[in-house]
Amino acid sequence: MPKSSLFPKNIKNASVHFIGIGGIGMSALAQWFLAQNWAVSGSDVSESPITQKLAKMGVKVKIGHKKDNLPNKTSLVVFNQAIPKENPEYEETICRKISIKSYPEIIGELTKKYKTISISGAHGKSSSTALASLSAIEANLDPTVIVGTLLKEFSSGAGNFRPGKSEWLILEADEFGRAFLNYFPFATLITNIDKEHLDTYKDLSDIKKTFLKFFNNILPDGILVLNKDNKNLRSLSFEIKKLVSIKELNLFWYSLNSPAARKIKKILQVKGRHNLSNATGVFTLLKAVGLKEQDILAGFKKYSGCWRRFELKGKIFEADVIDDYAHHPEEIKATLEMAREIYPKGKISVVFQPHHQGRLTSLFSEFTKAFKNADNVFILDTYKVAGREKEKKEEKQLRSASDLALAVKAKYIKNPSSLPSLLKDAGNKKGNVIIMMGAGNINLFTEKLINGA
Repeated sequence: MPKSSLFPKNIKNASVHFIGIGGIGMSALAQWFLAQNWAVSGSDVSESPITQKLAKMGVKVKIGHKKDNLPNKTSLVVFNQAIPKENPEYEETICRKISIKSYPEIIGELTKKYKTISISGAHGKSSSTALASLSAIEANLDPTVIVGTLLKEFSSGAGNFRPGKSEWLILEADEFGRAFLNYFPFATLITNIDKEHLDTYKDLSDIKKTFLKFFNNILPDGILVLNKDNKNLRSLSFEIKKLVSIKELNLFWYSLNSPAARKIKKILQVKGRHNLSNATGVFTLLKAVGLKEQDILAGFKKYSGCWRRFELKGKIFEADVIDDYAHHPEEIKATLEMAREIYPKGKISVVFQPHHQGRLTSLFSEFTKAFKNADNVFILDTYKVAGREKEKKEEKQLRSASDLALAVKAKYIKNPSSLPSLLKDAGNKKGNVIIMMGAGNINLFTEKLINGA
């Protein structure tokens, strides 16, 4: 593996600018540079709690994109993968011949600098990274952490980054845009493989092949931990066995049927089979790395969940209101199964905001089967993802939120301001739950719902 030459030993006057600094990954990386004493600036299309926190930490944040946002003495520019090359700051960077790298390229350089534990998979990455981080901290590993969610334990920053003083980096490794192919971990956990990010990948076969390429990036004599309960991972057993032999990797499979899972279930605070599976994978990973079982379990005991992962936000009328990030059919099913476990006698109402029209279209059949555990379903308009919504000639074939509402016999809500009156019946009994679900800006509607009720 080549060594990183991107980060100079003498960082005096080093300055980095982020195009799209408000993103969950970009903001974490910005904090890493800030911790290394770089001057940090950045821009985004709108203000958010994250950009506000960054500004308080000393980052020069600009709202809106224009070429004048770039400081005169910028050493490096980092851009979000969704940023188009027509972006005025991107164009200005090229014009001024400033070094420019994408987010995954910079993260890749960090994986050369640190001994990296990465966590990847279609679902469960953030929760698993959070669990691994808390256990590693409990074991005095003192890791640097970059995670795609907000943790109250990391409240001294924006919540998605922890500066450590050791050689260890714990990293959430995303497969979107094939980002993780830039990374070179010592140890990696794969929670599952599923049909996801089909605006990046042709099909499931393409996704599987790309994960195999990622496995090839693991350092020789490194660690690979895989979910035996996931059929898509099991289908790659032959190829994985061959790769493990060539690379001399240490391979570990984990399962919910293991004694470890039964032990973890007794101490894990969060409910749901998917959370138990994630914790079992992290347990297997950290034991393979060399952590003591007691430290791993002590970290698990401290985990009470993270931002937008079945997060209790308050009440409306008599019902609990939950904010949840689920935006893929498998995630929706897992969240609703957990809700039924927690509210066995209550009425479950879901307000779902589809995320990315391409995802809704390519997985439409799966979406129509995902809400079976809900008593009431309300569908908001699809959240359009900047930089990922491509106009297609076959636009008439694209599926809409109203199509989904019709297919699942749900109520289509064009105007979110009508939510309080529509949910009044759903929330008028103690023991009921209303789940505000999606990866877009539905959390903003959640706040208004609670505050206005």
